[in-house]
Amino acid sequence: MAALNTTRTLTLGTITRRPLKTYARWTTQGLLAALFVFAGSAKFTMPPEMLTAGTPFSASFIYAIGAFEVLGALGLLASIAGRRVGQLARPAAAGLVVIMIGATVTTLLTAGGLGALFPATVGLLLTWLATTRR
Repeated sequence: MAALNTTRTLTLGTITRRPLKTYARWTTQGLLAALFVFAGSAKFTMPPEMLTAGTPFSASFIYAIGAFEVLGALGLLASIAGRRVGQLARPAAAGLVVIMIGATVTTLLTAGGLGALFPATVGLLLTWLATTRR
C-alpha cells in the first residue's frame, strides 16, 4: 500500500496535515505533564506529618518521588516545545512508568484493588507514550 502524501500546498504556503494519533499523543503528554507537576509539587507543599500519614514510606522518600515526578513532567513538556529536546519524552515517560508501577503496587497492598485503577491507567498511558514517541 502506498503512503499518502500529507502535505498540501496553498497560495500562502505549505500546511502539513498531521495524523490524529499525533494530536492524541500531544494532548495526552500535556495532560499527564500537568498531572505530574501538580502531584509532584503537592508533595513539597504538604507538611511531613500529612505526607507520611497512611503510607509506609518516609518523608524524604516521598520528596524524592515528588522531585522525579516534576522532572518527568518537565521532560514531557520539553518534548512538546521543540525537536531538539524532543528526545526527552521517551526516557521521561519510561521513568514515570517505573514510578506508576510502584504506585500501583503500593496502592494494591495498602488500599485494595479499585484504588489501584488510577495509577495503573496513568502507567498504561505513559507506556503508550514511551512506545509511540520517535
